[in-house]
Amino acid sequence: MQVMGISGMPGSGKSLVSVMAVEKGAEIVSMGDIIREEAKKRNEDTKTTAQKLREEHGQYIVAELTVAKVKELIEQNVSDLIIIEGIRSPYEVDLFKSNFDNFIILSIFANPTLRFERLKQRKRSDDSTDYEEFKKRDKMELDFGIGSVIALSDRLITNETDLESYGKKINEFLDNIMSL
Repeated sequence: MQVMGISGMPGSGKSLVSVMAVEKGAEIVSMGDIIREEAKKRNEDTKTTAQKLREEHGQYIVAELTVAKVKELIEQNVSDLIIIEGIRSPYEVDLFKSNFDNFIILSIFANPTLRFERLKQRKRSDDSTDYEEFKKRDKMELDFGIGSVIALSDRLITNETDLESYGKKINEFLDNIMSL
């Protein structure tokens, strides 16, 4: 059983790693989905819910909920590879490493201009088409510690070329990690 995490700034290409991993039999646990699910229950936007969850239960409640969900999946023996998507702080990495043997982080990198263009096309509810809002979101992510997670990751894939080349990099990584 391998548990690993994916990190990267919004629009970097984390989701494609997850999609391709699922095609190979992996199970995905998205930290962002945990927040989005809770926001829907509370009838709030994701930023408000993320802040309130942390105020109510502590700064790393989403990571703690993620650990519980991953442990449940391990108990159910759903897959040989479980991927945690959306890791943003060094504390989260430490929490996952203390709960899962051989835990590794894969970070995806793309420059801000390219990421902004991708987010405008993606049109997810928490994506902005305003560049100033995009920069504020980046700053919030960096303030939370995502830069340290990316800098200290075990593997890094750069996603600044065409989709086919990026897909090949992902496949190579997944084939390698799933053969361990």
